[in-house]
Amino acid sequence: MAAFATDNLGVFIFGLLGNVTSLIVFLAPVPTFYRVYKKKSTEGFQSVPYVVALFSAMMWLYYATLKSDLILLITINSVGCVIETIYIALYIAYATKQARIFTLRLILLLNFGGFCLILLLSHFLAKGSLRATVLGWVCTSFAVSVFAAPLSIIRVVIRTKSVEFMPLPLSFFLTLSATMWLMYGLMLKDLCVAIPNVMGLIFGVLQMVLYVIYRKNKTVLVEEQKVQEQIKADIEKAETIIMAEVQVISTESNNNNESKEKEKINHENFINNSSNQFAHAQTHHCVFNREAPLTPCQAIKCEA
Repeated sequence: MAAFATDNLGVFIFGLLGNVTSLIVFLAPVPTFYRVYKKKSTEGFQSVPYVVALFSAMMWLYYATLKSDLILLITINSVGCVIETIYIALYIAYATKQARIFTLRLILLLNFGGFCLILLLSHFLAKGSLRATVLGWVCTSFAVSVFAAPLSIIRVVIRTKSVEFMPLPLSFFLTLSATMWLMYGLMLKDLCVAIPNVMGLIFGVLQMVLYVIYRKNKTVLVEEQKVQEQIKADIEKAETIIMAEVQVISTESNNNNESKEKEKINHENFINNSSNQFAHAQTHHCVFNREAPLTPCQAIKCEA
């Protein structure tokens, strides 16, 4: 019931809203992995974001367990660990051999090696509240680097002047999630929670502004793509017609050649047959034949 006390009511509200918005962000890749499951292929996309997201959830979960007032941070990161593990398992199941090996190595290096190293160092080198402070700043440093990831998307949007690769719903919920956790951290006076979400809020607002500026270019880009597809279809149609005409001409040429060949053969047959006919008409006494052997009547003068 302490969570519903007057002093903690704001913390509870923003923590609960942070859980809801973060859950939506965690579930955003579901359509992608459903397509992976249906096609039995990862289609070439990378596993790095999901492995990093799992590591981040593990770090925040460990940090929250060291403090008694971050229950809502424990709930969402516990769910996040489960969801990201499912994503990675699906990726490994349907990825190519090379991508699967790379993902397993990354998990071994980051999620097991890296996490265990931080766990051991924080346990043996820091005691009590100092351990939570050190671990909190480690989480903050890592979270800032994660929140800086949208810079690549922002750069693409500015260069192409199109928001085709920056979906509005995801940008909106990322911004909303950063806002909720920022307020949650400020009300708890926990800078390790608040500081990374300041970066998340800044980058989220920047993405929203860029979407407003370049949202119309998305339609233009789609129309240009349709025009290019139509031109390509027309070219393919023209090529088909040309090939058909060439085939017809080639067929007619072959027919003419065949006709000429038949005429030539018939002519040769006619000549050969003519050579076997009588050289002259039959007389009263003999017949002249070119291929026949000499007859006695050839040695005498035949009378007509």
